[in-house]
Amino acid sequence: MDRLLYTAMSGASGTMSRQAAVAHNLANVTTQGYRAEEHRLRAVQVQTHNNNPAALPTRAFAVDASTHTDFSSGALMHTGSQYDVALRGKGWLTLALPDGTEAYTRAGSFQVSENGILQTPAGIPVMGDGGPITIPPDSRITIGEDGTVSTINESGAQNVVNAIGRLKLVNPPEADIVRGPDGLFRLNTGEPAPQDDLVRVAGGFLENSNVNPVEQMVSMISLARQFEMQMRMITTAETNDRAATQVLASR
Repeated sequence: MDRLLYTAMSGASGTMSRQAAVAHNLANVTTQGYRAEEHRLRAVQVQTHNNNPAALPTRAFAVDASTHTDFSSGALMHTGSQYDVALRGKGWLTLALPDGTEAYTRAGSFQVSENGILQTPAGIPVMGDGGPITIPPDSRITIGEDGTVSTINESGAQNVVNAIGRLKLVNPPEADIVRGPDGLFRLNTGEPAPQDDLVRVAGGFLENSNVNPVEQMVSMISLARQFEMQMRMITTAETNDRAATQVLASR
């Protein structure tokens, strides 16, 4: 009975966490470059403070063992904007955080600040091969397949193209990447990832979220039924406990 009660109780708690993850995925269906996440559960035996494995052999917990990220690519959407960037296949765009560290994203909807800095809508500068990229005034830009940012003057000699920098494109192993509370990704070591010249860029495109809303809705329904079953198991355990108490009390 202990195993039934503990497994159902902790399983219901884990199911609620998975429901929250599914709801978060559905809320980001239209978020550019978003990567779906999933919570994975596993059973562990309850142990006492002295880590004696035989202390509570009849009790087990279902715990949230890990958070898995789906790194598959989303569909590309053509926007035609000179500041929009998407990646073809694997890879990440690099952002320069205020604390001097780097973060990585697939959301390439950029804009230019008052100081001419290429940045995200949240104001985080986009990292180039020599630092943040600065766009000269009165110019429009083009972004090449290798991430090279070039400017064309909108006044004067308009046929002159100048390369002003190159986006820092990285492709670290997916096992080494963790999602931060701000939704950006970082290396689990905290170190910057090296430039990867094989990452390809699509200028004038944005990458949609890789969340499949139909799959997420089916998962939400399944989790709701799973939670209902776990609560029913708790009720069954309580009923069995009462019946056993009555049998013992009648003797």
